[in-house]
Amino acid sequence: MGDLYALDFDGVLCDSCGESSLSAVKAAKIRWPHLFEGVDLALENRIVDQMHVIRPVVETGYENILLVRLLLEIHMPSIRTSSVAEGLTVDGILENWLKLKPVIMNEWGQTREELVPFFEKIRDEWMETDLPGWIGANRLYPGIADALRFASSKIYIVTTKPSRYADALLRELAGVTIPADRMYGLGSGPKVKVLKKLQKLPEHEGMKLHFVEDRLATLKNVIKESELDGWNLYLVNWGYNTPKERDEAENIPRIRLLELSDFSSKLK
Repeated sequence: MGDLYALDFDGVLCDSCGESSLSAVKAAKIRWPHLFEGVDLALENRIVDQMHVIRPVVETGYENILLVRLLLEIHMPSIRTSSVAEGLTVDGILENWLKLKPVIMNEWGQTREELVPFFEKIRDEWMETDLPGWIGANRLYPGIADALRFASSKIYIVTTKPSRYADALLRELAGVTIPADRMYGLGSGPKVKVLKKLQKLPEHEGMKLHFVEDRLATLKNVIKESELDGWNLYLVNWGYNTPKERDEAENIPRIRLLELSDFSSKLK
């Protein structure tokens, strides 16, 4: 028996928005140098600040690069090539990202297959040249390190982040090593697929299953799969989600809203 916790990483364990936003600015400047010729540090900083506001729309890291360019086109009409940038606001991005993303990717000639490895390359170079700086651009949420260190539950990490990044951050910021076979990162497939795999492992028979996320859309995908009815679902109230999403979650019987103060006690 016992408890098994499948934990998302970004927005549940780690506030990585500083690192992903700065990495995205680095990446955008390399991918589209001509767009950044007239951009000063003040505008760069403003874009990074706005990236923190719109972070809830990001499912996979490469989307940060697209968001940086979109914000740049909103602020600088002279370089605008997107049909959606005019009149667009931060709130508009939060509300409509799933519709906006395919439009701008098509207009800018970008593909997920190109951007995913490109963004990893930029982050890898930052790690290799300045590991303390890269680590320092991330922070664990308060109490997370101790919660992981002293957990009696069986812990799995289920994330769209490359596993090596999550592993490095847990080692450096929490002093915790999660075994490689309990880390499901980018390339592991959809989270619903990972949860199905975990519940079928013989060693998990009879365990109580818990999935902790900060993205409401991901939890709704789990609810659609009747095979996953045995999972207890939690939406954290400290991660990358919006008040509107938290209000919606409170009206979905399967989902429990989780306070940061309760997280440690649950893992124990």
